[in-house]
Amino acid sequence: MASKKPNRFSQLMEQFSGRVTQATGSSTAFTLALSVIVIWAITGPLFKFSDTWQLVINTGTTIVTFLMVFLIQRAQNKDALAIHLKLNEIVAALEGASNRLIDVEDLTEDDIRTLHTYYQNLSQLAKKDVKLTQSHSIEEAEVRHRSKRKTGTAKK
Repeated sequence: MASKKPNRFSQLMEQFSGRVTQATGSSTAFTLALSVIVIWAITGPLFKFSDTWQLVINTGTTIVTFLMVFLIQRAQNKDALAIHLKLNEIVAALEGASNRLIDVEDLTEDDIRTLHTYYQNLSQLAKKDVKLTQSHSIEEAEVRHRSKRKTGTAKK
C-alpha cells in the first residue's frame, strides 16, 4: 500500500494542532481562561459595564471558539481514523470475527442500522445461552440456539 507523503504545510499543521489541543486540554489552559474571565468581570465597573467592555469578551471568545473547532476536529479526525484502523486490525485478525465490520464506518446510515439490528438479535440470542460469557457470530448463535431448542436447554 503506497502512502502519500504529506506536504510540509500539512505536517506543520498536524504538529501545531496536536500541540494546541494538548495544551488547551490542560489545567493550565483552564486556569488561564478562567483568569481572563475573572479579570474581565472585575474590570466591568471600571469600564462602567459598557458595550465595548462586553464586546471585548464576546469577540475574544468567539474567535477562540471558531479556531478551536477546526483544531479539535482535525485532532478528532486523526484519532478516530487511528481507532478505526486498530479495530479493523482486530476484526481481521480474529478467527471467526465477521469481516463485514471492517470499515463499517464507511457504510450508509441505513446499512449501519441494519447491522445494529442484526447485533441486537445476537445479543438477544446470547442472553438465552446458559453461559453468559459465550459469544458468537449471528450465524453460529442461530445454529446453537436451534440446537439447544431441540435438546431443551434453551430458554423460550
